[in-house]
Amino acid sequence: MAAVTKLRVGLAQINPVVGALHGNVTKILGFYEQSVLAGCDLVAFPELSITGYPPEDLVLKEGFVTDNLAALARVVKEIRGTVAVIGFVDRNDATGEIYNAAAICRDGVVLGVYRKHLLPNSNVFDEQRYFAAGVDNPLFMINNICIGVTICEDIWEAQGPVSTQALLGAVLNININGSPFHRGKLSVRHELLSTRARDSECVVAYVNQVGGQDELVFDGGSMILAADGTLVASAKQFEEELLVCDLALPTARSTQAPLQTPMRASDLPTRTVAESLSEIAQVHAALVLGTRDYVVKNGFTDVVIGLSGGVDSALVATIAVQALGASHVHGVSMPSRYSSHGSRTDAELLATNLGIDMQTISIEPAFAAYLEMLKQSFANRPADLTEENLQSRVRGTTLMALSNKFGWMVLTTGNKSEMAVGYFTLYGDSVGGYAVIKDLFKLKVYEVCEFINQQAQREIIPRSTIDKAPSAELRPDQRDDQSLPPYNVLDLILELYIEHDRTAQEIIALGYDADLVKRISRLVDVNEYKRRQGPPGVRVSTKAFGKDRRLPITNSYTG
Repeated sequence: MAAVTKLRVGLAQINPVVGALHGNVTKILGFYEQSVLAGCDLVAFPELSITGYPPEDLVLKEGFVTDNLAALARVVKEIRGTVAVIGFVDRNDATGEIYNAAAICRDGVVLGVYRKHLLPNSNVFDEQRYFAAGVDNPLFMINNICIGVTICEDIWEAQGPVSTQALLGAVLNININGSPFHRGKLSVRHELLSTRARDSECVVAYVNQVGGQDELVFDGGSMILAADGTLVASAKQFEEELLVCDLALPTARSTQAPLQTPMRASDLPTRTVAESLSEIAQVHAALVLGTRDYVVKNGFTDVVIGLSGGVDSALVATIAVQALGASHVHGVSMPSRYSSHGSRTDAELLATNLGIDMQTISIEPAFAAYLEMLKQSFANRPADLTEENLQSRVRGTTLMALSNKFGWMVLTTGNKSEMAVGYFTLYGDSVGGYAVIKDLFKLKVYEVCEFINQQAQREIIPRSTIDKAPSAELRPDQRDDQSLPPYNVLDLILELYIEHDRTAQEIIALGYDADLVKRISRLVDVNEYKRRQGPPGVRVSTKAFGKDRRLPITNSYTG
């Protein structure tokens, strides 16, 4: 039996900014100092924490890779007795190949480098475009404890580097991550990490970054699992945090054979496990964090939102206030001849509840001017969708004028159901900088609204807004269900077609109406060109419009 030694491990769950090398260095060193003060023997930072994740085509710039190496050197210079594991882009100067790598540093030097073996190339990941795969499994001795290091995807393969390193003698595996959020992801990670710890008989310390990066939101949720798979420590989701945990680990006699005394949960005197959030609470937190980081990281302070009195704009405005503060959110009511009294008063009540300023700008003069301007061209033709779209485009132009004049980012208000079937106006209600709820189906919009009111224990989003029938109000007595099937049917079909990649025939075989499925799937397909021209938005599902789903615009498949 090997002797057991205590190792105090810190997991620095930080929010880096892609490309902000100096800022990321400052943040890393700040958390490093916290770990030193906390008495950590080792602190681990997330995947590519020097560059921010994912850096995408920035790594194709040779100068960027060089600057990232210089930034790492500035960090290493400040490292003292507490060992630091830091994600960065490594380069083989002889071949020019670059690697997603981790530097293991102590006392001002790099003890060694681990290069990521398994490069994901699906969903939002495209790492094989950039990086060469590592092949080596270096092990490191800290306090005479044998430690392995892996990066993100490396831990997902049962016979991957974690297993190999454990067989070589590692009793602790530090796994650094840039793992984006989607609904249900935390429980999937927990189950996977627990399985890997048990199968490898190795303690797993998993650190994940937090923060928003374009469409992606990283939720943190860093955790440590004992060799029997038990969760012994975890960090909060969606917040920066230094998670510190004391581990009791066997000291090494050799790195040539596995040790027989891995740490079990019973070896720990206490556990530090963060309170878990419900799935809807996680979705809400992701929307808030993703919106805040996109606005702030892109240099904006304020946002502007068209308030229609409907549930979508109400939710976007509420998320914006929770992300940025009421003083940084501006509402605009833009009534036309078709706007109902109830919609106007609902928008006013929402603005009052949120404490935001709201101005009213009637689009009627501009709409009337357009109709007069086009009167001769449209002679002898009845009013149709053209006139409806004109109203939406006047509203979009108005919001963009306010954006240009005051430097406010426009937040669009379309949901995933509308985006899917093209129930929005190109260059109208789709204009803006960020689409907060573009990955929420309509029914999920209602669910998040109810959650917000329950959490606040008051009606932030007016009950009248939630209860009324959805309508674009672009013609007399218009309702969504005149153009679309009920959302409780539509959303189920869309989820199968978009998120589960079922064909129309496969959905029909499940018992859905054949004509309806063919109509809906056709609407999704022919509106790809519209979605391509829309802004990015928070990803909360397993397949969002954007990086996840890459279908051709010119597409005649009707299976």
